[in-house]
Amino acid sequence: MSGFNKVILMGNLTHDPELRYTPQGTAVTDLRMAVTTVRGGGRGEKKEDTLFIDVTVWDRMAENCSEYLAKGRPVLVEGRLSSDSWDDKETGQKRYKTRVIATTVQFLGGGSGREGGSGGGSSSSGRSGGENQGGGGRGPNRPATRPQQPQNEPFRDDFDGDDIPF
Repeated sequence: MSGFNKVILMGNLTHDPELRYTPQGTAVTDLRMAVTTVRGGGRGEKKEDTLFIDVTVWDRMAENCSEYLAKGRPVLVEGRLSSDSWDDKETGQKRYKTRVIATTVQFLGGGSGREGGSGGGSSSSGRSGGENQGGGGRGPNRPATRPQQPQNEPFRDDFDGDDIPF
């Protein structure tokens, strides 16, 4: 049986993005975000649980995040969970860290980013980890749009509901 590894998170950045490049020239950005969940308590009080999550973004999407995002900016991230392990040099213990490898980062909120641009843009990439599949997708200031009516057909606004087959 194969598994399914997908995560969707919405929260605020806790640090400015950190852009760097691999020796092969591939852009990579690390984002740190806080995701807060509010739940009701037993006597009407509300409790907040906040998770701090590291997100790794690759290729053109990484460059867009570095250019347009800043600490405090709300984002929606889609991706997969990945786990790293290493030996701690000081204690000799095995250490583990779970992070999100982003496939899509959606910029939310108003113009609180570095360039003062408007929110609502997004960036996406087919990258899934170690291999370079190229970046691309929509630019940071071009929101996703619905499919357009074909150019050769005029727009029809004469729907009267009688065409429904049930």
